[in-house]
This record gives sequence, structure tokens and C-alpha cells, in this order.
Amino acid sequence: MPQSARDIKRMISSRKKTAQITKAMEMVSAAKLRRVQEAVQLSKPYLAKMVEMLGGISQSARWVKHPLLAQRPVRRTGYLVITSDRGLAGPYNAQVIRQALGEFRHKEKSTYTVYAVGRRGRDFFVRNGYPLGGEVIGLPDSPTYQNIGALAEQIVEAYAAEEFDELYLVYNEFINAVTQRPVTKKVLPLADVATRADGPAPQYLFEPDAETVFAQLLPRYAETLVYQAVLDAKASEHGARMTAMGNATDVALEMIDSLTLALNRARQAAITTQIVEIVGGAEALK
Repeated sequence: MPQSARDIKRMISSRKKTAQITKAMEMVSAAKLRRVQEAVQLSKPYLAKMVEMLGGISQSARWVKHPLLAQRPVRRTGYLVITSDRGLAGPYNAQVIRQALGEFRHKEKSTYTVYAVGRRGRDFFVRNGYPLGGEVIGLPDSPTYQNIGALAEQIVEAYAAEEFDELYLVYNEFINAVTQRPVTKKVLPLADVATRADGPAPQYLFEPDAETVFAQLLPRYAETLVYQAVLDAKASEHGARMTAMGNATDVALEMIDSLTLALNRARQAAITTQIVEIVGGAEALK
């Protein structure tokens, strides 16, 4: 702890500025989180209707086949790992990368392909020589389908072309603003698409036929699942950053209180010293 009152005042001023910055970042992250949550809510009816249609087609036309439904012997696995472009989000990126490394631990690099969303994850995988099949960086704070659509389409086409035989998403699942849980979710193949529709299947008339509609709809569904995961991860990122900045603000305020106490003690010590000197000088003049 510095002894000079001037040094303590300088440190208090610095901590106050830090607290102002972290508080502002916390409020900005809270606003961004609300916008992403709204986007998630708006996309749910679209996904639900798509599930309903797919369930209706698959139940009314059991003969319909598609490469995305095919169960193949697993020779190669695809992983889409979703991190952020920036830091200052607590353990957000570290726990996603740790989750991904847990999936890779007992596998040869030749048996899987990594697709990265976010600069932090992309840089880590490139730096450590992991096989990178595609990437998206620089996503906005409230991503749209257009921001992720090209990579999602690339992944779906790669699976259909049998470049890998299953796809897993690795990301932070949003629980609430304080809690984000790293998860690994299997997306492809879509073997259980018929069971995802709730209730009785509605009857549809297809033009030109069920097989053509199914072939067009199923890839869009898989891409939408990827987009939903990106939105979920983005909400987790904003929640993690909001929590981290809130904690940083609390720490800065605690340090300000501690430094203020030290400053008061230093002032008291200086006053006491001056009184002692005055008394000592007065005694010497007697």
C-alpha cells in the first residue's frame, strides 16, 4: 500500500475511472442480451412450424429419403465450435474450448473436422494445428441468419457429400444472465426428425410432390438449428460479459473503499505528526 497521500489519491482516481468503464460495459451487454433474447423468441415460431411440416411429411410419406437422415458408420466427425471474437467475458471462451478439447482428447486429428465461429476459437485451433474446415468471424452483436447462413450451408453440404458422418455443436448454452453451460449437441444426422413434432401430424398437399418439398426443407431445418445455436451462444456471451463487468465494477468499488480508508489513515498520521512536531517545538522553546 503506498504511503504517500498523493499516490493514494491517484490510485483512487484510476479505480473510479475503471469502475465507470466496467459499469458502462455491463449496461451495454445487458441491452445487447435483451436484443438477442428477442431474436431467439422471434425465431422459435419459424422453427416450430418447420418441425411440424417435416414431421407431417415424414409421417405421411415414410418412403421419403434424404442424405441428412442417413445413419452411416462414423469414420469422420464434424464439430462446430462457437466462441466470441472478443474477451472480457470471464471464462466464456475458455470453457467452450475446454469442452471441445474434451471431445478431441481420444481422437486422431485425421478423424474429425472443426468449424469455428468466433475469432477466439479460430485463433486457438489454427495456432495448435487442428483441422479447420471453415470459419466465421466478426459476427455482429445481434447476428442474423445471413451472417451464419453461408457456413451453415457449407456444413450441411459437406455432410450430404459424406465428408463427415456426424455433426456436433459445441457452445455455451444460455441458462440465465449469470449461468452459461458448455454443451455438446448432436445435430446431424436428423434421424429423429419425425419424433420432434408434437401432436397429430397435419395433412398437407404438396406441390410438386412430398419428396421435392422434403429435399428443400430438410437442409433449411439443419441450417436453422445451427443458427439457433449461434443465437444461444451469443446470448451466453452477452450474459457472461455482463456478469464479468459487474464483478469487475464491484472489485473496483471495494478497492476504492480500501484506498479511501488508507488515505484517511495517511491524513490522520500526517496531522498527528504535525501536532507532535508543534508540541515538541513548543516544549523546546520553554
